Amino acid sequence: MKKIDIFNHIWPKPFFDRLIGYIGTMTDVTMRSGAVPMMTDLDRRFQVMDMFGEDYQQVLSLASPPLEKLAGAERAYDLGQIGNDSMAELCRKYPERFPAFIATVPMENQEWMMKETKRVIEELGAHAIQIFTNYSGKPLDLPQFEPFFEYMAKAGKPIFLHPSRGANFPDYLTEDRSEYEIFWTFGWPYETSAAMARLVFSRMFDKYKGLKIVTHHAGGMVPFFEGRVGAGWDQMGKRTSDRDLSVVLKALERPHLEYFKEFFADTASFGSTKAIEHAIEFFGEDRVVFASDAPFDPEGGPMYIRETIKVLDNMNISDATRQKIYEGNAKKLLGLK
Repeated sequence: MKKIDIFNHIWPKPFFDRLIGYIGTMTDVTMRSGAVPMMTDLDRRFQVMDMFGEDYQQVLSLASPPLEKLAGAERAYDLGQIGNDSMAELCRKYPERFPAFIATVPMENQEWMMKETKRVIEELGAHAIQIFTNYSGKPLDLPQFEPFFEYMAKAGKPIFLHPSRGANFPDYLTEDRSEYEIFWTFGWPYETSAAMARLVFSRMFDKYKGLKIVTHHAGGMVPFFEGRVGAGWDQMGKRTSDRDLSVVLKALERPHLEYFKEFFADTASFGSTKAIEHAIEFFGEDRVVFASDAPFDPEGGPMYIRETIKVLDNMNISDATRQKIYEGNAKKLLGLK
């Protein structure tokens, strides 16, 4: 069966060259991605892909962080266009390797965000769009982002939600930075989960029917904390005295846990069997898609692909379920033949 790796990352050469032209040198933000050959070297990417046979394919997306953090707000629009154009060209040139790409759009300027969203969907043929769990600390349920969610729901195109949190987000209020890269290990799954909650309780799924959102890293914390998300939040307001939160649940058209189960999740869990099992159990076999998060592993590309395939191949699931996760769900979600 085909294996469609739906969430892995690339910096196409034109994108990388323009980025370096803008910032002049590598920084903490760009150092990690720039140091991995598979990110910018297409020949190395092909070498890694060939390790997993001709049935292995990749859906391309730009690596984090948000465009504005990479090069500043004024350059984000230009940088995003170059990245999206480059990924579209790779898909046209190598359709057997790259059947689709996920565009990235600037988030600070609403006009630019919508302009690039419409361009990549209607002109470039993007199958999805990647956004981040927050923009400069701003949550996704702000009014400025609603036109985007409305458009994507009407277009029937999925949104891929990538966590975004840096070392400048401290672990404790008395500190000014995160220590030991806790912002990444625990902060990113929290970011994903918090963004999911904000979208649910702001009634985004009620307002924009058919909204499809794919969460990175097996759905963050939500599957493991199903009890807290479900019965725990049934008591929303019992822990808050300065405002009335009881109206939040009443405003939803359905029980809140049902909305959380409407998200999709990928298998990018760095080889964790339990994380993928929890994701399948919580979201269901029709809403979990194969993804590796390559090439950010200790080997610079092949390890997370290999370990994720090993988990799925050895998991106690039916061949029909395995086929859905590897291929069928991705095809249905992205509209691939």
